[in-house]
Amino acid sequence: MACNWSVCGICDFRHVTKPSIVWCSECEEGLCDDCIEHHSISKSSRDHNTVPISYYQNLPTEVLQVAQSCTKHNQKYQIFCKIHDCPCCKKCIIDEHNECKEFVDIDDVIKNVKLSNAFNEIELTLSCMVEYIKRVKKDCDENLLSIKEQKEQIETKIIQARVAINNHLNLLEQTLIETLSLTIAKKNTKIHHFLKLVEKTDKEIKDFQSNHLKIKEHASELQTFLFLKQMEHDIATTEEYIQSINKSGSLNHHHFSLKIDTTLEKLAINVTVFGKIVEETRPSDILFVRHNNKQAQILPVPAKSIDDLKLTLVQSINTYSEDVRGCTMLPDGRMVFTCYSCLESYLTVIKPDGRIDFKINTDVAFDVVYLKEDIIAVTSGRFSDNIKLIDTKFKTVKKTINVGSSNDGMALKDKDLIYCGREKGLRKISLDDGFVSSITNSKLSELSHIATFSDNFIYTDCKTNTVTCTTQQGQVNWIFKDESILKCPFSISVDNDGNVYVVGRDSCNVVVISPDGQRYRQILHVFSLVDLQKPSALHYDLVTNKLLISNSQNKAFLFNVTS
Repeated sequence: MACNWSVCGICDFRHVTKPSIVWCSECEEGLCDDCIEHHSISKSSRDHNTVPISYYQNLPTEVLQVAQSCTKHNQKYQIFCKIHDCPCCKKCIIDEHNECKEFVDIDDVIKNVKLSNAFNEIELTLSCMVEYIKRVKKDCDENLLSIKEQKEQIETKIIQARVAINNHLNLLEQTLIETLSLTIAKKNTKIHHFLKLVEKTDKEIKDFQSNHLKIKEHASELQTFLFLKQMEHDIATTEEYIQSINKSGSLNHHHFSLKIDTTLEKLAINVTVFGKIVEETRPSDILFVRHNNKQAQILPVPAKSIDDLKLTLVQSINTYSEDVRGCTMLPDGRMVFTCYSCLESYLTVIKPDGRIDFKINTDVAFDVVYLKEDIIAVTSGRFSDNIKLIDTKFKTVKKTINVGSSNDGMALKDKDLIYCGREKGLRKISLDDGFVSSITNSKLSELSHIATFSDNFIYTDCKTNTVTCTTQQGQVNWIFKDESILKCPFSISVDNDGNVYVVGRDSCNVVVISPDGQRYRQILHVFSLVDLQKPSALHYDLVTNKLLISNSQNKAFLFNVTS
């Protein structure tokens, strides 16, 4: 890390003092407003990521102190040794790892580390621990209140019993009350002491969460990766303490009651005790359930390879529809198909057992997307400027939204509907306020479909036989085109690993493309065991890992997708 991040490192080297406004983690120095431009266009640094100094300054001290280069050899980390679970520079490999054989490029390890299982695991584990501590504190407060009420009840019974007894038992009565108070006081002291430990742990966990959020927003990938190693150890220690809470008996509920001596009831002269404080310990039913009991690996879990994907037919379905252009699955297992015809247009909803649930006539229906709570959205293609929201529970059109353009394929991104607007390019409509805005102004061909994954948009063009992946700002990541394998791509969908499934109507197949667009595989074709004819629509269900594929007319197929 630079000695002084508040001044521009380049200017400081030239013995000029200028305040820095951004920080480059790869160069490990701040940059002033003049040096930023040179830094952004220089061949060696144009791909570096910078953050405002105010954001960088806000990172946890522990993160800022993480060495991003080898402190022993003063060289940048380039390799990650999987055997020793540590980053290495070139000299480290020669001096200390010359017999190791499992190396990974450090850039491959830190790439998307904030999306890795380990990063998400820490976030979820912290949330689980915070929720558990909250329940523990509430349970302890309720336990203290219950003990207080029990104490009051016992004292009342003692007083009531004393009224019916001879005065010579007053001393025994007082002794018993003191015994009760002493017992309660000891137990309360123990619980309060335990609560202090719990509150201390709660503070530590919230500090972890705060640091985690700051890292997620402002730390570099390398900072995030290296600090994760330290953070995992600290969290593991805290988690061990939480796991031990139930076993230690600290959450056991203590029940107190009064047992009157039977001889006292007979007013016998030889009574020596007024009663007995009975304590019962009952285990708490509050259990800490870790999000994932398997230790998360810092190395990102590799996505499913397209070579390993396997389709297993679950059922064949009669869609009762012609000219199907869109399909989706509802959370209850029902399947929805659109009929895109100028003569008659409708939606068909099919039950999981293959029986028709209902049809609903619409002006026109091109693509369909499930939103939430029985609501689906339906586009209109070229026949209308409207997108309709339909309630599948009451089988009615709930709302009609005029978007001012044709609308073909559609996908849900957070609280926005992203749709293909033909000559108006990619557009989005907010489901909160209905506001329509443009994403890109590049014209799209008719009948285009779109899917989203992470921060990328992937859409088809049946006229050019291409599948294009862009950022949300319209920057092209990759374009897939191979007319020997994919012709007239229509519907498109993405699985949990970013693999892209595309249906080719004229090539009569389904092709899966790797997330980087470099590899492909024909996963279903005309010679498969199913009756694939002019396939036009598909949908990958992210919850059940099922792939729904529909022919243009009357027939659809539901597959399990495994690897």
